[in-house]
Amino acid sequence: MKIQSHIADLDTPTGVMRTYIHRPVIEGQYPTILFYSEIFQQTGPIERAAKLMASHGYVVLVPEVFHELNPIGTVLGYDDAGREKGNADKHTKDVQGYDSDNVALIAYATQQDWCNGHIGAMGFCIGGHLAFRAALQPEVKGTACFYATDLHTQVIPNAPSQHSMERLADIDGELLMIWGKQDNHVPKADLAKVYAELNATDITFTWHEFNAQHAFMRDEEDDGRYDGQTAQLGYQLALNLFSRTLR
Repeated sequence: MKIQSHIADLDTPTGVMRTYIHRPVIEGQYPTILFYSEIFQQTGPIERAAKLMASHGYVVLVPEVFHELNPIGTVLGYDDAGREKGNADKHTKDVQGYDSDNVALIAYATQQDWCNGHIGAMGFCIGGHLAFRAALQPEVKGTACFYATDLHTQVIPNAPSQHSMERLADIDGELLMIWGKQDNHVPKADLAKVYAELNATDITFTWHEFNAQHAFMRDEEDDGRYDGQTAQLGYQLALNLFSRTLR
């Protein structure tokens, strides 16, 4: 499907959150995907990924995940300076800010004529964790998490009992968890722990581990991590999830 793109600046309890919207040109009501970026916010690879999903008949909302900590429109570079700033923002933003962002995004989407009321979430890297965090909202019925960082740690600032893995009972929808076996951001023992904790619940989830490195979905990589064939498999798995949970 042909798509269109525009911007909405949403009010949240922690400030204005710029949100990039990609949706089909043909007017109608579509499922909505909350799409969470890496620490760099909406870079070229994130925008292309969001548009790819939108072209399959979804409205895709890409919020600036660190909107409280940067000027509106900030995009960090895939370089040392960008990584340093993005990681600093990750350590600074409180987890409850992500929750209020999710509430604002869902409230906005469900008030729009293009939304059919079905909400999903998707994200890469820290965005994979933020998509997992979005799954705590009862409206979110399907969530695709790509190599979600920090599910196994307390890196994201948390109030007591607020860590995402301590709130599995709040997840009502289906999860898709995708990982790279050669991902050095998530040690194998910790990955196994995340799997075991999910498997001990009644959550419906699918777990895929590919022979790939961290950020293998990023199609603007200069260090050899991007894997186009495996990325296509990842997109197909996400589309399969959303076709079952949001249609």
